[in-house]
Amino acid sequence: MMNVTQAFRGSILYFTGDPQCDDQAVVWHEDGLLLLNGETIVASGAYASLRDKLPEHISLTDYSGKLIMPGFVDTHVHYPQTDIIASPAEGLLPWLETYTFPAESQFGDHEYAQEVAAFFLDELLKNGTTTAMVYSTVHKESADAFFGISHQRNLRMVTGKVLMDRNCPDYLQDTAESGARDSEDLIRKWHGRGRQLYALTPRFAPCSTNEQLGLTGELARQYPDTFIQTHVAENKDECAWARSLFPSARSYLDIYDQFGLMRERAMYAHCIWLDETDTRRMAETGSAISVCPTSNLFLGSGLFDFSSAEQHQVRLSIATDVGGGTSFSMLQTMNEMHKVARMGGYHLNALRMFYYATLGGAKAMQLEHQIGTLQAGTEADFIVLNPKATQLLSRRTENADSLEEMLFAIAMLGDDRTIEATYAAGIRQK
Repeated sequence: MMNVTQAFRGSILYFTGDPQCDDQAVVWHEDGLLLLNGETIVASGAYASLRDKLPEHISLTDYSGKLIMPGFVDTHVHYPQTDIIASPAEGLLPWLETYTFPAESQFGDHEYAQEVAAFFLDELLKNGTTTAMVYSTVHKESADAFFGISHQRNLRMVTGKVLMDRNCPDYLQDTAESGARDSEDLIRKWHGRGRQLYALTPRFAPCSTNEQLGLTGELARQYPDTFIQTHVAENKDECAWARSLFPSARSYLDIYDQFGLMRERAMYAHCIWLDETDTRRMAETGSAISVCPTSNLFLGSGLFDFSSAEQHQVRLSIATDVGGGTSFSMLQTMNEMHKVARMGGYHLNALRMFYYATLGGAKAMQLEHQIGTLQAGTEADFIVLNPKATQLLSRRTENADSLEEMLFAIAMLGDDRTIEATYAAGIRQK
C-alpha cells in the first residue's frame, strides 16, 4: 500500500506533451482520483483503478462534477504594478513614464513591498495560478520582500531585482556594478531556498548599458540554473529606440544574444516584432517566449505570430502581464489569446491553450519534472475548476458534447469564480 495523506476525487485533466503534436498527450479521466503524500503527488488516474489504493483512514475530498488539473503557470507578470492595473495611456512608453515608474518608486520600502506582494499572491492563487515568473523593481528590497512572503506560503515562484542603469528616472536607476552585486546577493540568499528561484532581470535593453548587460551575461554563465527574464520587440517605437541605442546589433533580440542572454531558462516576453532570423534563434538557443495577449491588446502593441513560432518550434507559454494586462485570470488571458490568434489567421483550440497555461509553461521554464502536471513524483500544485460556476457557464457546459467544447467554454466564459480551489504543495490556498 502506497503512503497517502490526502485524496481527491473529480475529473482529472493534464498533459504529457503538446496536444497539437501528439494525440495521446491529453490525460483525461472523467471520474478520477488524485493521491498525495504530503507535498508530492503519488498517483493520479481513474477512480475505479485507484480506489483500492486508498488507506482506510484517509478521508476523500470529493470534487465530483469538477475538473482537477495542474495549477496555472504565468510566465510574465509584474507584482509592483498591481495597483496601476487598468491605467489609461496612449501606448507602452507613455504608460511606463506616467504610471509604472512612479508606482515602482515605493518599493524600496520593505514593509510596503511585503504588503503588495501578499495581495498580489492572493490574487494569483484566487485565479488558480500556482507558479509565476514575477518582476520586482530595481530595489533589492522588493525582490527580498516578495521571496519572503512566497517562502512563507511555500509557493513555487520566480522573481528578480530589475536592472536599469540608464534611460529611467534617477530614483529608479542602479549602476552596472550595484545591479550585479545586488543580484548575486539575492541569488545566494534565495535561489533554490525552499521553492524559490531567481531570475536575472534586465527590464529591457534600452534601460541598460553595455556594461550592465555584459555583467548580467557573466552572472548568467556563473549561475546557469538561474532564469533570465526580460522584454523584447513589444512595441514598434520601443524596437526603433533599442536599435538606435545598439547600432551594431542585427535586431533588438540580437542585443541580448550578443551579451550571452539567450539560453535555456531565458524567458522573453512579447516577441511581437521578431523577424524569421530572430524566431529561428529563439529555437536554436532554447529560449522561450511568453505570449502576453491581454497587455498587447490593451497597449495596442500588436498581434503575436503563432504560425511563425510553430514553424520554428519555439517554446511558448502564456502570461497575464499585469499591470499592462488587465486581469490576473489565466482563463481571461486564454480568451484574449484565442482572439489574437484568430486575427492572425491561426486557430488555437482549448486543449492547446490549457496546455500552454500548465505543462507548456513548465516546459518553457524547464520545470516540467516539478510542476505543470499531475504525474506521480511531481509537486502537488493543482486547482479545481467548476464548470457550473456561473449560470451562463453552467448552461453552456451542460450542452458541451466533448472535452474540447467544455474547455473552450471555460476559457471564453470563465474567471476567478470558476476556480473552486487552489492547492500549493498539497495545502489549500483558496
